[in-house]
Amino acid sequence: MSGQPMQTKTIRSQLLADMKDGAYADCERLPRESVLAEKMGISRTQLRDILASLEREGFITRRHGVGTIINRHVLNVQTRMDIEVEFLDMIRQSGCEPAVAFVRVADGEADAKIAGQLQIPEGTPIIRIARLCTADGKPAIYCEDVVEKALAKGNYTIQDFKLPIFHFLQRFCGIYPYLDLTDVRPAVADAALAEIFQVPMGTPLLNMDEVDYDIDGHPVFCSNEYFVDGIFRHTVMRKKL
Repeated sequence: MSGQPMQTKTIRSQLLADMKDGAYADCERLPRESVLAEKMGISRTQLRDILASLEREGFITRRHGVGTIINRHVLNVQTRMDIEVEFLDMIRQSGCEPAVAFVRVADGEADAKIAGQLQIPEGTPIIRIARLCTADGKPAIYCEDVVEKALAKGNYTIQDFKLPIFHFLQRFCGIYPYLDLTDVRPAVADAALAEIFQVPMGTPLLNMDEVDYDIDGHPVFCSNEYFVDGIFRHTVMRKKL
């Protein structure tokens, strides 16, 4: 990833933080583009790209003759299902202390479901990464990520899997996920999940069955995620077009 996209991502995050609880926390609107670009030390072109992304996600609304309005009702949403957020950040945003309880990595073979999701033959060697994240010490999110083993290059260790999965994908697989399609459905804890979450069998869970694609539309990894009830309030923003 080049320096400029990383700089843009950092500045975007800073602007979001400034709107939530920083310099613009008590403002209805952002300053004029020329003023804001100068304050942030970037060009107006870079700023407009950042503002466009924030507007697509509903955090701001730009109106000709009015300015850039800060949408606090959107900023104050705890967890957005329509925006990819790392698990630990999601837990932190929910007001809890995040931690990783365990990471387990195992080689395996693609079954019919995984083969269909990744568009590979059944029996293809895969890497399965299981991760349990806690909130204030309590099990909160259990996730199983799957990537085709042939895509992984270099000498990776278990420590590389303790970071967000995107670190491993980018560093060792050269994969930069562009978007994901996720089936969201209710689930109940079977014996294995009940043990992981330390809850009775049959406890309601939220399941997200996800496939990530690169910018060319090729599936690059899949993920099965389970969320315990009572920690997160998941919200979806839908614009009327």
